[in-house]
Amino acid sequence: MEKAGFVYIMASGRNGTIYIGVTSDLPKRVWEHRNGIVGGFTKKYGCHLLVWYEAYDSIEDARQRELRMKEWKRAWKLREVEGMNPDWDDLYERIV
Repeated sequence: MEKAGFVYIMASGRNGTIYIGVTSDLPKRVWEHRNGIVGGFTKKYGCHLLVWYEAYDSIEDARQRELRMKEWKRAWKLREVEGMNPDWDDLYERIV
């Protein structure tokens, strides 16, 4: 049985630093980012707000979407966030 996957964007604030990631357990992964459990980029730049996500039937499909999005221009990524979340609200409470 194939595992489902999620592509997500964490941000430091509205139009701030953004991070695109992929996971099979979105609530757990976002909690890790929010609480500084995950070292590296999100911890260094304070990307603690979940501002966008998409669900996929397979982790492989999610990974392919993540890789494509990482090639996008910043303006395209911001437009994607604002299409789902125009106020850049933290969506964490919606997924737990």
